[in-house]
Amino acid sequence: IIRGGHVDATILGALEVDQEGNIANWALPAGPNRWVPGMGGAMDLLVGAKKVICTLQHTDKTGASKILKKCTLPLSAAKAVDLIITELAVMEVTPEGLVLKEVAPGVTVEQVKAVTEADLIIPDSVPEMVL
Repeated sequence: IIRGGHVDATILGALEVDQEGNIANWALPAGPNRWVPGMGGAMDLLVGAKKVICTLQHTDKTGASKILKKCTLPLSAAKAVDLIITELAVMEVTPEGLVLKEVAPGVTVEQVKAVTEADLIIPDSVPEMVL
């Protein structure tokens, strides 16, 4: 089903995602500052689904952005992500760049920009997420 292109959409977590829709989600923690490669079906979903939605925390434990200009970890798939959802915002990957679509209740556009390494395209009006 997946490899045949019969999956309309998939929702996956990630360690990092970048403004071009590249995703790194296959390394596993193996101790402090140590990662071990590990893969599952995510790679098949990333290349087989028509739409890929990525969910993750906006920043890591140190406060560094996980929404990057360019992924630093090995990629699971290149240019596969269509939509990024974090606890702070919803961003759409477009040919023009990463567009800020919504902000979480109580979060400002400026707060999202401050913790996002990626270049964001900010529309004139950015609505609040409806939960």
